[in-house]
Amino acid sequence: MYNQKFTGILYGWIIILGLTFIASVLLALLLKFSSFNEPTLSWVTLVIGLISLFTGGLVAGIKGKAKGWIVGGITGAGFTLFTFLVQYLGYKQGFSLEQMIHHAGYIAVALLGGVVGVNVFVENSEK
Repeated sequence: MYNQKFTGILYGWIIILGLTFIASVLLALLLKFSSFNEPTLSWVTLVIGLISLFTGGLVAGIKGKAKGWIVGGITGAGFTLFTFLVQYLGYKQGFSLEQMIHHAGYIAVALLGGVVGVNVFVENSEK
């Protein structure tokens, strides 16, 4: 049972990092070849992050098949920890208040994705 949840969390992290990487490449190309400006970029990256974490939580919930709120929450918290470690160890900066609020939202959205993943895509073994 624990192995199944851990597998779901790993799948969720892979999905989150993959979607984030693809979105980063697309945003870089958009910035290079268009007149995309900074204020718009911050909102777009926030929405992309929310979608990525919801999708990662959803996949984690589907693969975990039980306790979606725990699986989704751990998936979101793991992403936040990874981001914090990269920022703190790489750039020697902690999270600002704005980043803490964003990451609290990321964790909440991943948690919601885990709940949706478990409850919508559960196999009906009762039939």
